[in-house]
Amino acid sequence: MKKLQSTWYNMAVVLTLISVAMGAALAYVNQVTKPTIEQEQQKALETGIQKVLGGGDVKVNEEKTLTDANGESLQVYYTDKGMAVKASDPKGFGGRLVALVGLDYEGNILGYEVLETKETPGLGAKAQTWFQAGAKGNIIGKRAGDLAVSKDGGDVDAITASTITSRAFLRIVNNAAATAMGKPDANTSATGLHKN
Repeated sequence: MKKLQSTWYNMAVVLTLISVAMGAALAYVNQVTKPTIEQEQQKALETGIQKVLGGGDVKVNEEKTLTDANGESLQVYYTDKGMAVKASDPKGFGGRLVALVGLDYEGNILGYEVLETKETPGLGAKAQTWFQAGAKGNIIGKRAGDLAVSKDGGDVDAITASTITSRAFLRIVNNAAATAMGKPDANTSATGLHKN
């Protein structure tokens, strides 16, 4: 086989062919793995809904996509045990914070799980455990809607050295309750600091 000359044209052709082949391979792998990934995400969501609503079998009766007062999209799962609300806040210290919040139909917090976070490990990332039952910032059993950190006049202890993350998390919980219960015009920060 004759060796190709090392010219710009030949290099461009070879690189283009390699790029096309790699793109096709990636598209194929994406098509093959997409159903499995979707099944795993659905399973993780179902497990999360059970967890934030106290465990056991949970029957989802209705699912809605709603928009809160700040224009954020929420996914609400109405069940036989309460509501599970997937909500987010873009103003965490590390960026967007996403959580699944379990509420009874009176707006009391049954549980929560942080789904996505880019908060600082060892500080803001503690949101997964800090606000759970028995922890220092426990919000389980409290009525959502007016939760605020003590620094802002509320009664929830902020994560040590992570007040911004704590505020973002409590806005998620307050927004989840206000929107799922049909009050999307409520002041969702409970501190007056954010009403965008």
